[in-house]
Amino acid sequence: MTIESHEIVLEAGRAERNYWRDLWRYRELFQVLAGRDVAVRYKQTVIGIVWAVMRPFLTMLIFTIIFSRIAKLPSEGEAPYALMVLAGLLPWTFFSTALGDASLSLVTNSNLISKVYFPRLIIPTATIVVSFVDLLISFVILVAMMVWYRFAPTVNILALPFFVVLAFLTSLGPGLWITALNVKYRDFRYIIPFMLQFGLYVSPVGFSSTAVPEQWRLLYSLNPMVGVIDGFRWCILGGNSHIYWPSLASTVVITVFFLWLGIRQFRKMEKTFADLI
Repeated sequence: MTIESHEIVLEAGRAERNYWRDLWRYRELFQVLAGRDVAVRYKQTVIGIVWAVMRPFLTMLIFTIIFSRIAKLPSEGEAPYALMVLAGLLPWTFFSTALGDASLSLVTNSNLISKVYFPRLIIPTATIVVSFVDLLISFVILVAMMVWYRFAPTVNILALPFFVVLAFLTSLGPGLWITALNVKYRDFRYIIPFMLQFGLYVSPVGFSSTAVPEQWRLLYSLNPMVGVIDGFRWCILGGNSHIYWPSLASTVVITVFFLWLGIRQFRKMEKTFADLI
């Protein structure tokens, strides 16, 4: 019988150098956490998955009535107004849910953080996967609406995965920063819902971004969700929608900046999570 021997190496800075490699080594933990969050979201609920469908559908009805019937705002091209609103609601609902859940992820997993080592970056990233599942479920409404209006997609739909990834990264950067701050300053749990509610009305969800005066449109595009929403509409509505390229460019730049800032601040505060939480 042979006895295997293991050597433990204690070296200053070793964990820091291997942090990004550890993200891959702990990929099974990522899968477990993501699967757990999805199960918790839908298990033992009366409406469960139906809620992921009903929420954007009811919001679409309200926005269509308010902005189309009452405010008389135009749609994009000949696309039905309800379909235009839904194309904007899908990325916004994903972003708001992902950011809200990610901002609370460390606090809600405090027991796990205080007991075992793993790259903490896994927790908020796994949380966003639940929002991605909601997005996939919500696409059922989109398909049904396009069939109802007999609105066929164009070749632009092939670019949709790019904007899904962009929406993911747009929510991940601020989510990492805010969840790190929320460990130390618990007030953020009250601030985030207010910010997301405010962002819903200043983002072009219930209306087209073309309604914004041309001289203000570039400034308005500093909201990174403007480029994401316009991109979704361009993919779904085809020739009825047009991308404002300065808006898309600013979205990419701002998303990269907040992703860098979020990772930087998260890694800076990560060592204190177990003590503060």
